[in-house]
Amino acid sequence: MTPLLIGGLGTPELLIILAVLVLLFGATKLPELARGSGRALRIFKAETKGLMDDEDEAPKTPEQREIEARQAEVDRLQAEVDADAERQRRGETA
Repeated sequence: MTPLLIGGLGTPELLIILAVLVLLFGATKLPELARGSGRALRIFKAETKGLMDDEDEAPKTPEQREIEARQAEVDRLQAEVDADAERQRRGETA
């Protein structure tokens, strides 16, 4: 079995790093730090993907722009209907 290697670090090195992190931040802060790091990485990934998509995107035809405008209108109307339904539901249960 080969040892776990992450960037050339073996298991003992990773355990030492984990112990130092626990001593520095405390066990209660580590999940919060991990969550924050995960969110930051997701945002970064989405932004870089968006930049790449913008570069690859071809100019839109008038038909495509019309379809997107109609879809935006449908989405807006659906949001209004959903909001009205939620208001009615709250009014009936209150």
